[in-house]
Amino acid sequence: MKRILIIEDELVIAEVEKDYLEAGGYAVDVAASGDAGLKKALEEEYDLIILDLMLPKVDGFEICRQVREARNIPILMVTARKEDIDKIRGLGLGADDYITKPFSVGELVARVKAHLSRYDRLTSEHRREPKSELRLRGIRIDQLSRKVFVNEQEVLLTSKEYDLLLFLCTHPNRVFSKDDLFERIWGLDALGDNATVTVYISKLREKIEANPSKPQYIETIWGVGYRFNV
Repeated sequence: MKRILIIEDELVIAEVEKDYLEAGGYAVDVAASGDAGLKKALEEEYDLIILDLMLPKVDGFEICRQVREARNIPILMVTARKEDIDKIRGLGLGADDYITKPFSVGELVARVKAHLSRYDRLTSEHRREPKSELRLRGIRIDQLSRKVFVNEQEVLLTSKEYDLLLFLCTHPNRVFSKDDLFERIWGLDALGDNATVTVYISKLREKIEANPSKPQYIETIWGVGYRFNV
């Protein structure tokens, strides 16, 4: 049974989420403060975390940062704010997705299922078909350790940044729209916001490009999408 941790200080919301997820066959724990949630996330084993941003004692951004350093599991960020800056910051810290309050619990459960399914598929494929290295124009990707090197200098990527870069590198010179990339990397089809792709492309450029404002690897094809140039 998959274990899910809800870190949410509005207990009415947390209990509704918990009831729906348990009805879907998941084991669910709830933490009502940031410090309690961070402690449980780091000390116990969970398959996914639903993380509210505005929490007492330790906010969701700090929890996301610390959890991502220690765990490679899906983190679904929940925010009552509609400003893009919060979403960009959360995704930059390693969150896999975000959902804005108010939202339907059915949508939340659908996103949880999609993330868990994709995570299981990626990990099973990685175990079944381990490959060695991929080299493209100064970029070296070690697919066994999921490490990336640019001109033999290691760059630290989040799980989704790595997945996005690997996908583009394994399909060089091919243009993909934001919708294509969102569906292939996040696996949520119409459930999410493809602006997430723009954020991740920007973060990747900051890490792998010598001059992110004039990218040599990941090119924007205006009005169409992105491609990795070789």
